[in-house]
Amino acid sequence: MILANHGIIASSGGVSFDADAQAFITAAAITDSTQQTAINTLVTDLKTANIWTKMKALYPFVGGTAAQHRFNLKDPRTVNAAFYLEFFGGGTHSANGYLPNGTTAFADTKLVPNTILQLNSSHFSYYSRTNVSESSTEMMVYTSGQSIIDLYVRFTDGNMLSRIYNTTTSTTSVPSSLGLFLMNRPDANTIKQHRNSDIISSSSSTSASTKPNINLYIGSGNNNGTTYGFSSKESAFSSIGDGLTDTEAANFYTAVQTYQTTLGRQV
Repeated sequence: MILANHGIIASSGGVSFDADAQAFITAAAITDSTQQTAINTLVTDLKTANIWTKMKALYPFVGGTAAQHRFNLKDPRTVNAAFYLEFFGGGTHSANGYLPNGTTAFADTKLVPNTILQLNSSHFSYYSRTNVSESSTEMMVYTSGQSIIDLYVRFTDGNMLSRIYNTTTSTTSVPSSLGLFLMNRPDANTIKQHRNSDIISSSSSTSASTKPNINLYIGSGNNNGTTYGFSSKESAFSSIGDGLTDTEAANFYTAVQTYQTTLGRQV
């Protein structure tokens, strides 16, 4: 039942869950109690930090199957408008998350930045459990005549590369490709790169006047409708949403890392 004025659902076992967490747990058929607790804590932590409302899509990659990994925690409906993932080209689904194969696998979010995201306030994140430098993009979309979104967690040169609605690439050396990588545009004139709890770069970068108008992919890029730069980095979490303040970004990492630690797959 829903407890009045609290948004809390009481399970049959007497354990209370946040209503949004319970909606996801039910939709994705998450039956393991540890996984249920991890999801509930993630949702309540994001709400406590006032980050939940900034999220458009949250992919916690929990449950261990492709069918369970498709769900968006923020809106766990099985329709394209809820950014219900569609997986292509293989890849491996396990209790540790979604592992693209580096050659053909990717996930279509069905999210079109031009329709959904703000030009001067956007973020994208990818929690990588694989340590490799490669010429792959973990999240990317581009259409001719529009600006670009791309996140390279760790390129062949050992750098994190990122762009959000701009042409200048933010480039910062990272010691490995393990952890939560966040590219963040908190305002019209700034691009920040975060790895785990650290801000690893902050630079002046003015937003373009356009946003990509085709679907954003995870695990590869969508370059004018053609897949590009397939990743081999296992993802245990990914998100898309509004830009985050420095405090919000730090709290976001804490919430995500707590989630991963509960599941025993933290890096």
